[in-house]
Amino acid sequence: MKNTVIILMIISIQFVNASVKDTLQYLSPFHKYLMAFEEDEDDCDACGCSANGGSMGFSSMLNNNFVGARYVYQSYTTKQGIFNNSPWIKENFNTIQIWSRIPITKRIQLTALLPYHDNNRELVSGKEGISGLGDFTVMGMYTLIQPTMDSVAVYSHKVQFGGGVKAPTGKYNVTISETLNPSFQLGTGSWDYLLISEYVVKRKQFGINTALSYTFKTENKKLYQFGNQLNYGTTLFYLLDLDKVKLVPQLGIAGEVYESNKQVKQAVIGTKGDILFSKIGLEVGREKLSLGINAMFPLNQNLTNGNVKSNYRFSINLNYSL
Repeated sequence: MKNTVIILMIISIQFVNASVKDTLQYLSPFHKYLMAFEEDEDDCDACGCSANGGSMGFSSMLNNNFVGARYVYQSYTTKQGIFNNSPWIKENFNTIQIWSRIPITKRIQLTALLPYHDNNRELVSGKEGISGLGDFTVMGMYTLIQPTMDSVAVYSHKVQFGGGVKAPTGKYNVTISETLNPSFQLGTGSWDYLLISEYVVKRKQFGINTALSYTFKTENKKLYQFGNQLNYGTTLFYLLDLDKVKLVPQLGIAGEVYESNKQVKQAVIGTKGDILFSKIGLEVGREKLSLGINAMFPLNQNLTNGNVKSNYRFSINLNYSL
């Protein structure tokens, strides 16, 4: 009975948070245009230096514990100007992550992500790009409720809570923040802290994975602070166990919500927003290896008053089960 109450409380909290629209991760506005035209244009934190997993997820449907690599691509279109005929530019964010979930005890797991970014955009004046190490994230997860081996049970439940820290290992360039889209960075330059929860319920081959995370962001050495962010997602999956291969098709939604950024303790206008994605994916596993593919498409978005548009996201990962 106690476990049932805990599960219902977790589900309620996650669905309440899911009523808030998903947000794209916002950094600060185009400071150059803000000073020249009093413009409040801005891009999202998620699409650049803080792409550390978020609504793409921190785990695998096939592997409870693993080490692997994941590639994430994000496509955006950004308006460079305040006029109706201002040009739109394409922005491409490529991230390669080394990620893992390692068991420490029967109930404690350690999750780590180390990204490498290769970003480029097509300005009116020509193509521009930056590349390098991103911000390192490490998280600890505690399993509050574990699936039982009782064959009589109709449903199995797994509930995890945890927290983590993101270290400013990626380079933050203040010159870019003052002249161009500040999300075009390798790192935020700040120590940030995460709270995470995950709930998985299964019945035979069907299951639902619900994840919720919240990131508290701090001010960096350049007196800039990116807005706190909420990530949430729910994924329906089906386990098809064939002779030598396991297939797990997935379908769900994911979202992000961002608070306003701050500069010298003052809120920056136009730097909050939200986005809601549809999500489809497939994992294929054989023995200790698994391959996963996911795609995300925006269902609804409100980014910088329509000056930034998310086109889609795509990821592919290869894991080795521990």
